[in-house]
Amino acid sequence: MSALRVLKSAEFDLLQIRRDFPALHQKVHGKPLVYLDNAATTQKPKAVIDAVSQFYRSDCSNVHRAVHALSERATNAYEAARRTVQQFINARSEREIVFVRGATEAINLVMNSFVRPRMKSGGEILISVLEHHSNIVPWQLLAEQTAARLVVAPINDDGELMLDEFEQCLSSRTVFVSLAHISNALGTVLPVREIVQMAHARNIPVLIDGAQAVAHAGVDVHELDCDFYAFSGHKVFGPTGIGVLYGRENLLDEMPPYQAGGDMIRSVTFEKTTYNELPYKFEAGTPHIAGAIGLGAALEYLRRVGIARAAAHERELLAYGTELLNAIPGLRMIGT
Repeated sequence: MSALRVLKSAEFDLLQIRRDFPALHQKVHGKPLVYLDNAATTQKPKAVIDAVSQFYRSDCSNVHRAVHALSERATNAYEAARRTVQQFINARSEREIVFVRGATEAINLVMNSFVRPRMKSGGEILISVLEHHSNIVPWQLLAEQTAARLVVAPINDDGELMLDEFEQCLSSRTVFVSLAHISNALGTVLPVREIVQMAHARNIPVLIDGAQAVAHAGVDVHELDCDFYAFSGHKVFGPTGIGVLYGRENLLDEMPPYQAGGDMIRSVTFEKTTYNELPYKFEAGTPHIAGAIGLGAALEYLRRVGIARAAAHERELLAYGTELLNAIPGLRMIGT
């Protein structure tokens, strides 16, 4: 059985990366903490903790609403985080980046503002067996409320989505497709580019739930050609309570607001309200400013570490773990 090599080079020092995470300095039951629950939430590097602390220590103010120094610094940091997200996923414009509470809210936003107005009785929403509850329940609610139908694409015994059977699930009644990029339970990586092509050939828009993908794969929404992409900050080393909805600018532009309140308006009278431009039309109320700043810091940290280098180490861990598990009599692995 091969021994696991600890990757350490001028470019990727695993032990140093571990030192970047304060929570991993502790001992649990007398042993150094080994944290394996990243599919639920990730630990935070010092760079993220420092960025959030800096905001609350020195720059705590509302954004977009005042001209004093603290508000200006807070607004600049908040919008810089948006630019970081836009560049990280290769969106065309910052107008396509909407800050939300997480992937769950992003999916609900699209369900309510984009899909609901297009849904008619008998229409279909296509998902897969691999989905997280956040990408099942919103569509169940919509189906119940609009007399629509939720169609679930099957997987094979290896936990993989079968493209031929998926294509058979697409029909003239399909209004929307919403799929995970990577399964949170099995780790299956779905062929999302091919799925988007299949759907677009029938003029069906697609949302990709990228909550499990952003920290592990270089996400390029332009290359994927998806219409919407959702992810949560806390699964990519950022704070909880912050997430991102990417949407094509032309689609976001035609969608009605999801929530109403301050900052999503341009002018208000008792007779008429004019809504703000993108992306602020979808960011009602005081946003999670510290969360957005922390998310920006998390993506910058991941960029410095290098997603490709981290992915190479993950592949080595996967190969090592697979070898150990395959040596256990009677054990069968499901997923990729």
